[in-house]
Amino acid sequence: MSSEKRNKLSEIFKLAWQFVKRNGYKLSEALKCAWLNIKLKAEMKKRIVKFYFQKIDGSLREAYGTTIPATTGTRKPADTVQTYFDTEKQEYRCFKKANLIRIA
Repeated sequence: MSSEKRNKLSEIFKLAWQFVKRNGYKLSEALKCAWLNIKLKAEMKKRIVKFYFQKIDGSLREAYGTTIPATTGTRKPADTVQTYFDTEKQEYRCFKKANLIRIA
């Protein structure tokens, strides 16, 4: 197994166990959500992606986002949130990785 593939699988399982411990997910749910987060992250590096996540108030949010390398003054984001550039609002936003519903 190549080291790139091994690193990706390691990242997926670390994220899944994080969902199990912090959010009370079952392992199968956590793995599905972790895979979805990794796919979203990879797609956002290539293009603008439409995705859905659940907001803290419980409502569903439709977002169009991409990852644009930040210029200056950036800090390391928390490992529980995904930061993205919202192309509709033209500003950076974030959401909890555990709240990702689907990629369109």
